[in-house]
Amino acid sequence: MSSETLEVKKRDRLGSLASKKLRQSGSIPANLYGHGESNENLSVSSDAIQNIIKHGTKLLSLTGDVNDTAILREVQWDAFGVDVLHVDLTRVSQAEAVEVTLPVHLHGEAPGSSQGGMLTFNLHELTIRCPAARIPEHIEVNISKLNVGDSIHAAEVPLPDGATMVTAADQVVVQVSKPSGATAADFASEPTEPEVIGKSAESQDEEG
Repeated sequence: MSSETLEVKKRDRLGSLASKKLRQSGSIPANLYGHGESNENLSVSSDAIQNIIKHGTKLLSLTGDVNDTAILREVQWDAFGVDVLHVDLTRVSQAEAVEVTLPVHLHGEAPGSSQGGMLTFNLHELTIRCPAARIPEHIEVNISKLNVGDSIHAAEVPLPDGATMVTAADQVVVQVSKPSGATAADFASEPTEPEVIGKSAESQDEEG
């Protein structure tokens, strides 16, 4: 995965009032830390951060007042989840392994859904550990073989080369369950014979 360039500026004025004025100017406060170096108080363009989040970019090449490589570690949103108030950036080298939480995208259609089962998407994000230079934008989970009663656990999710799962292995990512009150017979592959309604012509002749 290639990195995206983010221009940063150092900020000297700290505190809630200074941060409020910064946001009014179209920028937001950011902190850069890690690798045993001193923390940097920075400002970044609000629009640039919104685009980075929208595109799912994780690895960033910082330019401007600071030249470094970092990942977007944490985002603080407003109460409505619309505007970004603050971001934390962590220094990394492209070769080092980092932990990142990525969105899960379901691929395909589960046969169990057309069998009357209920598809439940339990985990919309998974945490993995992988080289910083090879962070994927998302994790794809194929559900095209899920029948009623089947599930996919975190341990069963295919990952890119060099990546390992951090999320607990027994966590259910997605499953197809039976509707409440259903029995195994409701999902039998062989159809049952329909109930015969009324009497046969032969029985009617005998009674006549």
